[in-house]
Amino acid sequence: MSPSPEHLPRIDRILISEADLREKLDDLGARITGDYPAGTRLLLVGVLKGSFYFLADLSRRIDLPVEIDFVTLSSYTATESRGGVDFRMDLTADIRDRDVLVVEDIVDTGRTLNALLHELHSRGPASLRVCTLLDKPERREIPIHVHYTGFTIPDAFVVGYGLDLDEQYRNLPYVGILKT
Repeated sequence: MSPSPEHLPRIDRILISEADLREKLDDLGARITGDYPAGTRLLLVGVLKGSFYFLADLSRRIDLPVEIDFVTLSSYTATESRGGVDFRMDLTADIRDRDVLVVEDIVDTGRTLNALLHELHSRGPASLRVCTLLDKPERREIPIHVHYTGFTIPDAFVVGYGLDLDEQYRNLPYVGILKT
């Protein structure tokens, strides 16, 4: 049984329910499957740690052969963006001439994703697309084209379904807004 907001004193309210997440995952999986030719061997690149729940659930809804790899990037300390992007773990796969789908938990300022896309593009993939669970366009500082967006959300600090605050709340099966 998962913790409810009343048992988690820092959760103000549930923004996206488990049911809404499941429905959106089904939709995204179908759209992604339909956008690639049958039999495409798609490489999903998860941005750790926040995307791992989303990536796992999404990958099972894509009706194509998929491979999974990860990168670890960091641009936050607690609830504040530091401004820079640290690459902490690189891919193990060679992406040259591969169809690559970056799977991100949230697109906020765009700085982190822009740095990642710039690096991946330099490695010569056949295609490079982005799928994010959450998008905060009001916070965007760098224009980023996101091919697949789960939910557009307001400018609030959210946790759950992989998103954290100091490594806590990731295991919530919904996306919640923290109390300010």
